[in-house]
Amino acid sequence: MSREVRADLASALADVVEAGMPRARDELARLVALRSVANPAIEPPSECAASARLVAGLFVEAGVEGVEVVEAPDGSLPVVGRSAGPPGAPSVVLYSHHDVVPAGDPQAWGTPPWELTDRDGRWHGRGSADCKGNLVATLLALRALREVCGAWPLEVAVVCEGSEEQSSGGMEQLARARPELVACDAFVLADTGNVALGQPTLTTSLRGTGSVLVSVTTMQRPAHSGMFGGAAPDALQALIMALATLRDQSGETTVDGLRNDGVWDGAPFDERRFRQDAALLDGVDPLTGGASVADRLWARPAATVLAIDCPPVSRVTAAVQGSARAVVNLRVPPGSDAAEAQGLLVEHLRRHTPFGAHVEVTPVSLGQGFRAPTDGPAHAAMRRAMGAAFSSEVVTTGQGGSIPLATTLAHLQPAAEVLLMGVEEPESRIHGPNESVHPEELRRTALALALFLADLGGMW
Repeated sequence: MSREVRADLASALADVVEAGMPRARDELARLVALRSVANPAIEPPSECAASARLVAGLFVEAGVEGVEVVEAPDGSLPVVGRSAGPPGAPSVVLYSHHDVVPAGDPQAWGTPPWELTDRDGRWHGRGSADCKGNLVATLLALRALREVCGAWPLEVAVVCEGSEEQSSGGMEQLARARPELVACDAFVLADTGNVALGQPTLTTSLRGTGSVLVSVTTMQRPAHSGMFGGAAPDALQALIMALATLRDQSGETTVDGLRNDGVWDGAPFDERRFRQDAALLDGVDPLTGGASVADRLWARPAATVLAIDCPPVSRVTAAVQGSARAVVNLRVPPGSDAAEAQGLLVEHLRRHTPFGAHVEVTPVSLGQGFRAPTDGPAHAAMRRAMGAAFSSEVVTTGQGGSIPLATTLAHLQPAAEVLLMGVEEPESRIHGPNESVHPEELRRTALALALFLADLGGMW
């Protein structure tokens, strides 16, 4: 194909994507308004059901055939569909998820978390980036390519998961039970993002994950600290002491039996940028010790205390606590068995909880790590597409987060390439208050996806 024809197609797609941005914002606003947290203890299941119905309708409007809302084994509601392509054309699965993490304290937000709001040139709201923004970019790309080319030049399947943030394994189980849903030559997992705004990035490494709930009990009830403090075995103190053994003074994770000496062999992570991205306070340093930021993020395990149940300061009483509990998340580099590492964490917490306390440690979530090969034709096509859409050379990076489905897909379709990209970047603040997406990042990502589909289908 001549350079002129390629340039004309890219220009036409860019114009249609740009014209589609107002509709994209409207669709994102409708999606963000649904509190689709796949945990009935936090938000009602009706919100996830409404979100799934909306996603299904949007896929149908975009031209996807065979769209259906499926109940996964964990009770979640993924949305799937598949449109046939020309005979002999390659096939691609476009993945996203419509569930979100909880909004948390609304007072920590500068805008309403469930209302897409324009502020400082960004679109704010829970899920605006992770992952409803990626879903909207996918829809925008599909519509643009269809409008410019008349039809998609390849077989297109969509999978929009309903419980990714819970790591409950519903979509993985569904894919194993119905492998035809994910049959393809290439997967595009739109659930990561760029190392900086405007810097196109392909993620090639994902850490595995395993969370546990640890419950510590020492007494049948709290005891008055004046009458019993000092001799009464404090369950909260015992829990804190156990949790403290998970890290050493440099911040290195020290779970018994778990290796913590990995070295990242890819591009480094600039420490100054890490300080800025993580919003470290003056005088607070990254926890690197003798390692690098990249080593700690992508090549070594990391145990993080996510939450503790105990009396809040606002309800303080003079009492020694008889029970306390916490959720601990463990991330492990690809190549490490996440289930084995989780088992080591369970045993470590049991072994290191003092005072003879009764300890119960329950696994909560589990997902294996993943490393993507980068030498296939789909990766080459995505590099060309992202480079053109962003007018910048593509870089690769590791991802501290986990996408358990990636490993399952690679196992079910070992010949298929897996590509990880998306609209997120450090200022998106995913999983925290004031999550947002930059509309230009959404536009560029949509254009990249459209160009990638055209390229893989032999039209660009």
